[in-house]
Order: sequence, then structure tokens, then C-alpha cells
Amino acid sequence: MADTQQVDDSKQAAKAERRAARLAKEIGAFVQAHGGAEAQVAYIGHEGTRIVLVGEDGGWGDLVAPTYAIAQSAVEKAGITVHEEFAGEFAAKVKTGPYEWKRMAGIQIGGPSND
Repeated sequence: MADTQQVDDSKQAAKAERRAARLAKEIGAFVQAHGGAEAQVAYIGHEGTRIVLVGEDGGWGDLVAPTYAIAQSAVEKAGITVHEEFAGEFAAKVKTGPYEWKRMAGIQIGGPSND
């Protein structure tokens, strides 16, 4: 039984490693497209962990990893700066356009739902 558990554990570890590598590749593509990037990693509950990326040009995006450990591994593999919280100078780098403002205004003042 112990051997079976070790095989299962090693398969899970290999799967997690592949997932982190795929995320790191996606992060790398974002970095290339936006002249560099920084990130913030946040646990979002049962759904996993969110990696928020902010490019040097103000562009932003996010990815979701199944676990915090995989997200942390992905940003380490990508070699980008990781912030503990989405605040201050890091958050100020985000550039939003009319679409985002319209959506946020709709949410705040009873506009159309986001469904």
C-alpha cells in the first residue's frame, strides 16, 4: 500500500509541476506582450489561486491556478516580481479603459448585471 501511495504522490507532483510550467509559459507570454510584468498571488477559495498580472504598459490580466503552491511555483519559474497585496504603486500601474469603467459603474449604481 505504501508503494501505491508513493506512486500516486509522485504522479500528483508531476502533474502539479506540468501545470506550473504551463502557467509560467502563459505568464512569460504576458511579460513579452507588455514589456515586463509584476504579479500578486491571492487564494480565492475552493476555486484555486488567482495570479494577477500587471504589465509595464499598464495592461493587466489574470490566471487561475488550482492551488496556491502551483501559482507560487509558476511565478517563480517566470521570474517576475511578486507583491504581497494589490495596493499602492503596484495597483496604480493598472490602466483601465472605458469598458472597465462602464462595467464598474454599472455594478456600483444599479446598472446592468454582469451575468
